[in-house]
Amino acid sequence: MIRERFFYRETIATILADEPEHVGAAKQGIIAARQVLERYIARDPFFLVTLEPYKPDSDELVIMRMARAAAQANVGPMAAVAGAIAWAGIDAMVEHGAVFGVIDNGGDIALVSDRAVRVGVHAGAAPVSDRVAFVVPPQKKILGICTSSATVGPSISFGIADAVTVFSHDVTLADAWATSVCNQIRIGDTTVFSNLDPGEVDGVFAVLGNHTERWGTLPPLVSATVDEHLISAGDRL
Repeated sequence: MIRERFFYRETIATILADEPEHVGAAKQGIIAARQVLERYIARDPFFLVTLEPYKPDSDELVIMRMARAAAQANVGPMAAVAGAIAWAGIDAMVEHGAVFGVIDNGGDIALVSDRAVRVGVHAGAAPVSDRVAFVVPPQKKILGICTSSATVGPSISFGIADAVTVFSHDVTLADAWATSVCNQIRIGDTTVFSNLDPGEVDGVFAVLGNHTERWGTLPPLVSATVDEHLISAGDRL
């Protein structure tokens, strides 16, 4: 298996693949998506800064995916940027024949896989952090596994959770909902889960200090030793 760290402007992602040409395809997909996004922001800078759902004047796939996800999760479209970029990279890998590919864009992951994949949980100083991993079964359809945190990393958050991980086959929706749930969830108050559509979101795993919450259907969680140095820094614009 090939593991390669990829840097393009503010994007810092890790690409896993079986074939060098699939790594190349992932890079091309990431670059193309970023270029589309940057061109759009240049003419509509409000898309970059708003923290609320926003209807863009664009029919570009990456922009439409971000806006749709933001509308459902009630966040700004940039809450889905890392997932959108990772998704574009995996789309390109699949178009080039890949049956295995993982792109980790700062803890926001898009993957397709013909084998089980372990995805570790990194939740800062929480006791569970770096001690457990999800065993994700083979995925013929692209899957998003996206994480937001109020205590780890530079992303804007209005919450207290150490980590909220969302599983969805819509990668941008996983990313947007990770932000939204992280903003709202509190120990003893999981009312935010009532807003989730089980037809679009598979499951949620939230870590709040010593406390964890689960919603929906999640892959098995097993003991693991997670190397946090393998986590990519992700997208910034």
